[in-house]
Amino acid sequence: MNIPKLLILIRFCFAPIILLITYLYGEKASSYILILMYVGLLTDIFDGIIARKQNISDEKLRRLDSQTDMIFWLSIGISTWLLRNEILRENLIGVWTILFMEILCYIISFAKFKKETCTHAILSKLWGITLLVAFTALIGFNNAGIYYYTCVIVGFIAHLDVILIILLLPKWTHDVPSSYHALKIRKGEEIKRNKLFNA
Repeated sequence: MNIPKLLILIRFCFAPIILLITYLYGEKASSYILILMYVGLLTDIFDGIIARKQNISDEKLRRLDSQTDMIFWLSIGISTWLLRNEILRENLIGVWTILFMEILCYIISFAKFKKETCTHAILSKLWGITLLVAFTALIGFNNAGIYYYTCVIVGFIAHLDVILIILLLPKWTHDVPSSYHALKIRKGEEIKRNKLFNA
């Protein structure tokens, strides 16, 4: 059994479930959305770890993982918008900033490599943690505050790092820890990847 693919599939299936229960149950779905979000994050962590342990972490799997992540977090973002519309409308600059940066990453990557971005960079993983905290505060406690703004700031910086990685890479490569590592690749130098998080 390919456990990493199974974990990715579970996370992919969570996306329509999250949207459906939000639509059907509204506020009553909040706790279930949070549970699915945390379980989904665990599948994201362990699919990569297990794939690297089994030595099956190839390009196809990493691209599948990356696009599933995008769909998963987008579903949570849409659900949050439906549940916490008033709060987010008061903080639209942050929402539009992240959406713009995400789209820009895809545009630049497709323009240069004819493929979507799949860096799994360290700053992107850090942004994932701030996303988790921000969505927990918004969905679970009806609060934006510092968690939301921290998420937006870290997200902006993480996307800038991804854009730099794309621009610096001489050819499309997955799992590039940072723009510094992309520069080393451009110079033809070997880079070290963390076996647990990025390899």
